[in-house]
Amino acid sequence: MIGQIWDAALYKPLLNILAFFVSVIPGGDLGIAIIILTILVKTALFPLSQKSIEGQAKMNLLNPELSKIKKSGASKEEQARLTFELYKKHKTNPFSGCLLVLIQFPIIIALYYVFYNGLSFDAGNLYSFIKVPSQINMNFLGILDIAKNHIWILAILAGVSQFFQAYFMPKPPKVETKEGSFQESFAKSMNMQMKYVFPFIVAFIAYSLSGAVALYWITSNMFAIGQQIYVNKNKKLISVQQ
Repeated sequence: MIGQIWDAALYKPLLNILAFFVSVIPGGDLGIAIIILTILVKTALFPLSQKSIEGQAKMNLLNPELSKIKKSGASKEEQARLTFELYKKHKTNPFSGCLLVLIQFPIIIALYYVFYNGLSFDAGNLYSFIKVPSQINMNFLGILDIAKNHIWILAILAGVSQFFQAYFMPKPPKVETKEGSFQESFAKSMNMQMKYVFPFIVAFIAYSLSGAVALYWITSNMFAIGQQIYVNKNKKLISVQQ
């Protein structure tokens, strides 16, 4: 039952959209079709991801005020009330990114399986109004065979793009304290790992999987980088009303 819902709601729609793009792209270049499909999915999720990035930026800017509340010596109930009032005043929801994760994660998994399980552009998997592509070109731009694993150039690009995605993420403001709290130390440690360790993990995974998955990962990261740069430059979106 769950498998049927998964196929009907996510897997088959994405597979059919990809089949459509392959059928209309000159030469049936699968790599170009993957890039277009990824951009289409990321664009559809743009409002949610935009709200999540803006919310994260605002939360980072509110950290000094939240720190003052925690150090005020007030009871937990009073701290909770003051924190709620602070969020309400600045129209910030600490859980704004949860909806994006809940919606985006199944789509990412479905896209992954579309590429990982091999493309089955047969009549049984396609809608009646989608034609079976007459030609599927696995050589992206006539250079890279994205059906193969261990494509080092795509693995490197996946790792580099992951680094810059972490680099452009909103950063918490520096708060001068005599001794860093466990929460602050943990946050800094996670930030360092996301920036310097996770890209190597992404590169390794992209190297181990097919070039199609790596190309999807690179395109997704590049879209996210552009979106984060846009948010960082738009001061009205990430500033907190005083």
